[in-house]
Amino acid sequence: MQADAKKTTLRMIPYGIYVLTAADGQGNVGAATVNWVTQTAFAPPLVAVGVKTDSGTYGIVKAAGTFALNMLGKDHKGLAFTFFKPAKVENGMLSGQAYAPGANGAPILQACIGAVECKVAQVVELGDHHIFVGEVTEAHLRQPPTGRPDHAILAMSDLGDTVFYGG
Repeated sequence: MQADAKKTTLRMIPYGIYVLTAADGQGNVGAATVNWVTQTAFAPPLVAVGVKTDSGTYGIVKAAGTFALNMLGKDHKGLAFTFFKPAKVENGMLSGQAYAPGANGAPILQACIGAVECKVAQVVELGDHHIFVGEVTEAHLRQPPTGRPDHAILAMSDLGDTVFYGG
């Protein structure tokens, strides 16, 4: 397989940008920008999220068995870059961002346009990213979007011509 062709072709898949958060109840909180996300079922509502196995957030989600997927809006480019680095809880803020614990304990970022809380239903352990399949147990919507809901979400392409993931 030609490496450049593989990389470029896989980068043609459109990606939204989200912040995955989790808390294990033992004082450990994780947050990471993720983009390998999709809904996989209506009943029950399921989402799948790819998480890098060597990230701190991965271990916290696995231990907690729950997570939240915070939806970033078009004006949240700074938030996406904030959570490219390991998250820290300081002065009641998560990497400088206001949050409140969701019903499952995972941080819900106050700046996000919406969030879903999930209970891990299954983990697919293949490759350098494992897939958490989560059953949506709660949904938060700050304000209904104008127009199509999927147009309100920050996309990888919104981060600039030099920001890619995948391939």
